[in-house]
Amino acid sequence: MEGKEKSESTGEEDEALELVLFQVAECYVYLIPPRKTAASYRADEWDVNKWVWEGTLKVVSKGEECIIKLEDPKTGELYARAFMKEGEPHPVEPVIDSSRYFVLRIEENIGGRLRHAYIGIGFRERPQAYDFQAALHDHMNYLNKKKTAEEMEQHYQNTSSVDYSLKEGETLVLQLKNKECKRGPKSAFFEQGLNNEKPNNNNNLKEGSNLSLKLPPPPPPSQISSPSTAVSDFKPFSAGEESEESTGDDDFGDFQVAG
Repeated sequence: MEGKEKSESTGEEDEALELVLFQVAECYVYLIPPRKTAASYRADEWDVNKWVWEGTLKVVSKGEECIIKLEDPKTGELYARAFMKEGEPHPVEPVIDSSRYFVLRIEENIGGRLRHAYIGIGFRERPQAYDFQAALHDHMNYLNKKKTAEEMEQHYQNTSSVDYSLKEGETLVLQLKNKECKRGPKSAFFEQGLNNEKPNNNNNLKEGSNLSLKLPPPPPPSQISSPSTAVSDFKPFSAGEESEESTGDDDFGDFQVAG
């Protein structure tokens, strides 16, 4: 029981919640003559310098309902109000000869009967009149977007959709094929074989050109000629040459005689 009472109280608070979309402290109310033809209203037909009431105008949003309230600035007493509802005529009609004056269709429930009347309202500045119209326009856009969203949701719920969920006892089997890994063509280096490839000395020299190189070792001494070759190539000295060499060096002279 307590839970129900709390829910009912919170529901009443949510219903009573109001959002002020626009408010201006100076708004003037005029008594206008009834329209005789289908032509639009004109502010020059009123005596704009003689208004019958002056007070605060508020544009309040309450759920899908938008209320235009005229209140006393000191006491907050309600003077008149108009309702903007979806599917009903717009309660605000601008005049054709000014951007600061409008005709407002006010409503009130008197003795169980809904009665309405038309009054003229005016603002001191044009920006105030523009903001008043913008607040009403924003609320109408909100109602249109909400209606479109509800229609889309209803259409989605009514549209039959395929159920891809697994039923009880059903299993899902996946068959995966193992594909051989295809590699690209081998390079010529590995096709020739790393072990069979001979190093290129020229390339090695070019790569190691910055390194210090050692000179190769000297070649081995020539082999001693055979005795036959030495005897055949030997030419005896003449007597004059032998005497000169013998006189020049006694040791070698003795060696020659001994030989």
